[in-house]
Amino acid sequence: MIAIVDYGAGNLTSVMLAFETLGISAHITGNAAEIGRAERILFPGVGAAGASMRNIQSLGIDDAIRQVVADGKPFLGICIGAQVSLDTSEEDGGTTCIGLVPGTVKRFRPSNPLDKVPQMGWNAVKQTASHPIFDGIQDESEFYFVHSYYPAPANSSTILGETSYADVQFTSVYGRDNLVATQFHPEKSGKVGLQLLKNFCNWTP
Repeated sequence: MIAIVDYGAGNLTSVMLAFETLGISAHITGNAAEIGRAERILFPGVGAAGASMRNIQSLGIDDAIRQVVADGKPFLGICIGAQVSLDTSEEDGGTTCIGLVPGTVKRFRPSNPLDKVPQMGWNAVKQTASHPIFDGIQDESEFYFVHSYYPAPANSSTILGETSYADVQFTSVYGRDNLVATQFHPEKSGKVGLQLLKNFCNWTP
């Protein structure tokens, strides 16, 4: 069973509908024990890092997530789920995150007023490393983004994909071992996003 982590951050319905479209069984849960029993974990979300971390900690989900990743279970973080999987975020005056992968989350600070923040819309992902999450997905395929902050992993070896926006070439996909994370929303990215979710379900780290 795939556990879709519910920590009050919203956007769960579109994730669940994507799995239904693929004919894959998934379960939405905010229960730490259920997350621990899942075979695969998808950690999505929208919103602010500070509020997300408060909800995650109040539910005890942070420790459950650390444990399933330590146990080697396939894990996919999406958007806020990707951001709070790093160590810290600049958002909300500085937020301590879960720390699954070394790194921080930075805010776009565009010099051009035409570069709107948040970034909302489709943008290309340049695949910088080979990974099963990209199987059947053409390099520089476009995915759907909605974000004001972006992941900045500490180790370049964890960077799997990059995207350019507001004079920044930022990490849009990162991963190591049994964890992978995307800043974009595959569940809102049409066929190419569905292919990525299918790849995650077929992935054996």
